[in-house]
Amino acid sequence: MFKTIIEDIKAVKRNDPAAKNLLETLLCHTPLHTIIGHRIIHFLHASLHIPILPRWLAMWSRFWSGVEIHPGAKIGKGFFIDHGTGVVIGETGEIGDNCVLFHGVTLGGTGHFKDKRHPTLENNVLIGANATVLGPVKVGDNVRIGAATVIINRDVPPNCTVVGAPGMIVKRNGIHTREPLPMAHYKHAENGDPLTDDSNGSSNKLVADEYVNKQTA
Repeated sequence: MFKTIIEDIKAVKRNDPAAKNLLETLLCHTPLHTIIGHRIIHFLHASLHIPILPRWLAMWSRFWSGVEIHPGAKIGKGFFIDHGTGVVIGETGEIGDNCVLFHGVTLGGTGHFKDKRHPTLENNVLIGANATVLGPVKVGDNVRIGAATVIINRDVPPNCTVVGAPGMIVKRNGIHTREPLPMAHYKHAENGDPLTDDSNGSSNKLVADEYVNKQTA
């Protein structure tokens, strides 16, 4: 656990230009406090199987920082949260190494699944402010998800940039494109996906077109 916390501290230095020195980082970087706290809380919950106390500690951590991480969430090393307020990570969420979340990011469920019901992020994933990723979806390595993007029960292939509501792939392996996201391995409930049906296709394409036009102008 100590080595993982060291990597989390290094992630602040790597990602936050406002972190001037180690002392300032340790004293003033509130999201780091939450991440370190979660390492301990998760150990109490997942390894020692202590009831109630981990949830109670997580609740107070949320009051302190505005970041809500369920004790059951699995988070890899080098994790960085910028600003932090409004970040929510659900119980069965999984986050790989060297991932970055900005404020307002939600890794949540849709209410249609049991057991595994929250997203899995692989390594080197960056998610912009106020983005929402819902359901037992898989987000591949080296993915960038733009601010305010919405992804519901859709997987994201590796090495992609995704923007829009609903999210669409606008860059894959460094090449600009316009591609819908594939359905997640865990199929959505019979009610369907309200943000990825045909009625949203035109608005989704407009968002992608605008992004690509800006990048290629």
